[in-house]
Amino acid sequence: MGRPKHEVAEVLAKYGRDFLQAHPQPAHHLRTLEALKKCRTAALGGHIDACDSCGHQRISYNSCRNRHCPKCQGLNQQRWVDAREADLLPVPYYHLVFTLPDKLNGLCLANPRQLYHLLFRSAWETLQIFAADPKYLGAQTGMVAVLHTWGQNLSLHPHLHCIVPGGGLTPQGNWRHGKGKGKFLFPVKAMSKVFRAKFVQGLRKLYIEEALCFAGLAAEIEAPKDFAALTRSLFRKPWVIYAKQPFAGPEQVIRYLGQYTHRIAISNHRLQEVNEGKVTFAWKDYRKNGKKGSMTLSANEFLRRFCLHILPSGFTRLRHYGILASRNKTDALKKARESLEVVPPPKKETLTWQQLLKQTTSIDLETYCPHLGLRNTGGHLYLA
Repeated sequence: MGRPKHEVAEVLAKYGRDFLQAHPQPAHHLRTLEALKKCRTAALGGHIDACDSCGHQRISYNSCRNRHCPKCQGLNQQRWVDAREADLLPVPYYHLVFTLPDKLNGLCLANPRQLYHLLFRSAWETLQIFAADPKYLGAQTGMVAVLHTWGQNLSLHPHLHCIVPGGGLTPQGNWRHGKGKGKFLFPVKAMSKVFRAKFVQGLRKLYIEEALCFAGLAAEIEAPKDFAALTRSLFRKPWVIYAKQPFAGPEQVIRYLGQYTHRIAISNHRLQEVNEGKVTFAWKDYRKNGKKGSMTLSANEFLRRFCLHILPSGFTRLRHYGILASRNKTDALKKARESLEVVPPPKKETLTWQQLLKQTTSIDLETYCPHLGLRNTGGHLYLA
């Protein structure tokens, strides 16, 4: 895609100090913002590469490797995709999205660790209930889930993207295909009711255990006495579970999910203008069938929204469950392949970051000299 015109780091460098004065942030937010601002700059150090053909030198600065950084996710995503391809089975896979209603946004901001963990747990427990029912499957399935907390306009919109195989293992170790005849996994309307009940049940348990913080929330849930009214209101509207029909093939599944696993709130390529205290970025309005447009926010508001999506320190946003969980998958996938009468894919060689870069961009750093160009065959870069 080429170099972006603007970067989030540029917004931080220009307007970060004013933003922090107006909107003080917790310590782990400050560490994240500082890392993004310094990423691939002299502040993090680096090294000099030199071409042994023409003598040209290039400075390569170190990356911050922060999971919220727009510049540090590409190679991590490719590594994850390559590793997960070994887990694929020749069965249909489904894409499900579990979304929390916006009434819970205030509680999510005040209690991100508790509510996002509850979102993962409620989604998996819902799938387990339907998978265990002989009417739908009668077997143990698996799930790969990744948490996103944003919408296209950077507002808070917590939801889980999940990939689920269209079948599961019986207690006898045999593979059982789903009964939706390839059109659906489980009935979405019934799932949404169970998902809502599971989540609200967990929310009430957190409240009883006094594990929720209510300080600084919106007026409708400022005081604990309003909690009962809040939970009752959650049953007035159906909750949303999006379900997409099976992918064309197993390989497409991982490539598709790879688009979500290491995505952050906004990429640098979406930034269009950064000047006069404002930030303009591209966005899609899904309420208008994904109509493309531009949105302009003050730099303070842009950074405030960006900080809504900095996850709690140490929080795991990508999780594997059931037969795809790390502790289960070796034995489970072996039984599944024996039942399906297929052999496991050949084990892939672990690639270096230079090899991954060549695989994803066709740029071979061992023979590429910025001065001589991509077609250079005589010069090689070495550490000066």
